[in-house]
Amino acid sequence: MVAACSSGSSKPSASSSTSAVTSTTAAAAAPLGHVFIINLENKSFDETWGASSPATFLNQTLRPKGQLLSQYFGTAHLSLGNYIAQISGQGPNPDTQSDCIAYKDFVSTGTGALGQELGAGCVYPATVKTIADQLTAKGKTWRSYQEDIGNSPTEPKTCRHPTLGEGDPTLIARKGDMYATRHNPFVYFHSIIDTPSCAANVVGLDALTVDLASESTTPNLSYITPNLCHDGHDTPCVDGQPGGLVSSDQFLTEWTTKILASPAFKKDGLLIVTFDEAESGDSAACCGTPPSPNAAMPGRNGPGGGRVGAVVIAGNVTPGSENATPYNHYALLCSIEDVFGLEHLGFAGAPGLKCFGPDVYDATKP
Repeated sequence: MVAACSSGSSKPSASSSTSAVTSTTAAAAAPLGHVFIINLENKSFDETWGASSPATFLNQTLRPKGQLLSQYFGTAHLSLGNYIAQISGQGPNPDTQSDCIAYKDFVSTGTGALGQELGAGCVYPATVKTIADQLTAKGKTWRSYQEDIGNSPTEPKTCRHPTLGEGDPTLIARKGDMYATRHNPFVYFHSIIDTPSCAANVVGLDALTVDLASESTTPNLSYITPNLCHDGHDTPCVDGQPGGLVSSDQFLTEWTTKILASPAFKKDGLLIVTFDEAESGDSAACCGTPPSPNAAMPGRNGPGGGRVGAVVIAGNVTPGSENATPYNHYALLCSIEDVFGLEHLGFAGAPGLKCFGPDVYDATKP
């Protein structure tokens, strides 16, 4: 079943340029300056947010601090297409739908409607931009914090990814090194991996503790990915940890506590915790997202990545509230772009897609 999306104001048609942007809409009224995103893995809404969920910290501590988006959907199956959507607005293709078993270049045949790069492959050409490129161009800062990225004795400690044309050895967790390339979308864009910003900004999770110490060292966008155990992907984990929502809850207990106590968050922070996709049996979608030109079924057996839910925490979000407005990963991208006054990339600029507005942000709160 496809959930209907609340219609917002109509947006202009996409630019045909390969930068894949649409016109900027008014920025959100919320006085936000630091956005934190944490993605967990492969859990359907009822399993995560239901009364019997083992994610007790997420449900009993984080959820009361903010707003539950009860109709938040993934955009694809498998994982990678969802992560790509969150930072670029690009729809899935057969390679990203298979988590790019081989790390190969995207072979482009042109640019379609809403800035969609036509073709298939994994690593997009430098003309396809991400929110990282947008932030850099505007003089803002970003970092992708990847747990275990530096744990391989033979691979780089930052900006870690397979060699182009070769297989991805991180598809299966290894003891002591449970980093997954497919959960790190920034290394699928030549606009990032071919520049020094990749080594500087795609870093290990340990760097987040240092960066949170002051507002000046905290990036405007912090994109946080746990390893294959702590994101709930594996159950049990290769090192004997329980995995699933139990281990992801332990991760959230540690890291969201640090984030919420940080000077940057206390000043003007926004924290979003969500999941990349539901279990593979749920391919529901929302929000009227146009069909991907490169994948007939983004969810393989349906139009989307299923209902996953999300919690949003900020000083101007009403604690303990719930919101049934339909959102998805493209809506998350346009919402972050609105915070920083950026144009909407790819499907984040789809006509009728609703970005966070007064339904999420309480205008009466500072």
